[in-house]
Amino acid sequence: MQKILDAILADELDAIAHLDVPESYRGVTVHKDEAEMFDGLATRDKDPRKSLHLDEVATPELGPGEALVAVMASAINYNTVWTSIFEPLSTFSFLKRLGGKHDLPYHVVGSDLAGVVLRTGPGVTAWKPGDRVVAHCLDVPLEAPDGHNDTMLDPSQRIWGFETNFGGLAEVALVKSNQLMPMPEHLTWEEAASPGLVNSTAYRQLVSTNGANMKQGDTVLIWGASGGLGSYATQFALNGGATPVCVVSSPEKAEIVRSMGAELIIDRSAEGYKFWKDENNQDPKEWKRFGAKIRELTGGEDPDIVFEHPGRETFGASVFVARKGGKIVTCASTSGYMHQYDNRYLWMNLKSIISSHFANYREAWEANRLIAKGKIHPTVSKVYSMDETGQAAHDVHRNAHQGKVGVLTLAPQEGLGVRNHELRATHLTAINRFRGV
Repeated sequence: MQKILDAILADELDAIAHLDVPESYRGVTVHKDEAEMFDGLATRDKDPRKSLHLDEVATPELGPGEALVAVMASAINYNTVWTSIFEPLSTFSFLKRLGGKHDLPYHVVGSDLAGVVLRTGPGVTAWKPGDRVVAHCLDVPLEAPDGHNDTMLDPSQRIWGFETNFGGLAEVALVKSNQLMPMPEHLTWEEAASPGLVNSTAYRQLVSTNGANMKQGDTVLIWGASGGLGSYATQFALNGGATPVCVVSSPEKAEIVRSMGAELIIDRSAEGYKFWKDENNQDPKEWKRFGAKIRELTGGEDPDIVFEHPGRETFGASVFVARKGGKIVTCASTSGYMHQYDNRYLWMNLKSIISSHFANYREAWEANRLIAKGKIHPTVSKVYSMDETGQAAHDVHRNAHQGKVGVLTLAPQEGLGVRNHELRATHLTAINRFRGV
């Protein structure tokens, strides 16, 4: 592994094909025999620092259409938090159904990476050892007809590192070759690793015809506008000629989205919105108060699109505030999966709820292309070492972070991997916007 790392650091990538692939590597794992360790605890009390381990694991066999990648950096997504607290169910059930080499008593997690291709399997022609790459997290075999119009509709579609093994929070990862995309040349390893999942997800959810199909002039309500998903949605709205209404939870987060160019901002903590009276009953008066605040900011307009991802806590308000004929586009459910809303406001006002889940290869490629062109920027706020991954996941679980949290895997320090220094200098302020916040 050290010879591989030395070649990467020296940018002598032609040598990679001639170096031996190690028989094992270090990876961040959860253990099958610990899947019940948090039984009886409330979600908020489940601690990823207790369940995430740094283990030496065997390098998986390389199959047709696959690639092994030396991972320089990765990032934390909420699916790693779910994996680490075994909610809504243990990911070992996914691995058992997938079977084969993935069905192991440990799960190497992580759905982002930036690194260098080590080997490619039979049938791979687009990539070769030594290529600098990032990976999106859609794993799809495309054996069924359903996925050939939109790969996200394939019945065997899975999220790599969550529903498959050998993820990106490791020194080596196993991916399908059609997960790979060129690494943006002006970014460091940790910066390039961070956008993949959330950037692609936000692109499909907001921009793509498979999602909200945002157009110029749209008013877009964005929950958690300084977070992992919301920070990219805010950028897409601003770039695409829409007007974002950014919902945040502190003055510090408000300042972040303001620095991105957003002008219409709602600080939930300052306004004190409480959409639920108790565990079972929502408060429509709070929906109306929230809607009135939006209209105050927009000059009387309701949102054309609501960018929804918190789920249970906010969904009733989201349905209520969308304009007549508007769209509520939803992915994830970080505050709970069992949504409640008043259907009268949906059906009588001809609103639409649109489901969105990650992105197909084309959408992920377009989202990455915008990163590479400097049109959209990474949102890394803090970077951890691989042995601190439990703490990193804990911070995301507690929402004690901004933007994205990066993890160095093989990279010995931050700041490495940049090739296009001129483009970087042009966008350095935007690239570092979330740093240290």
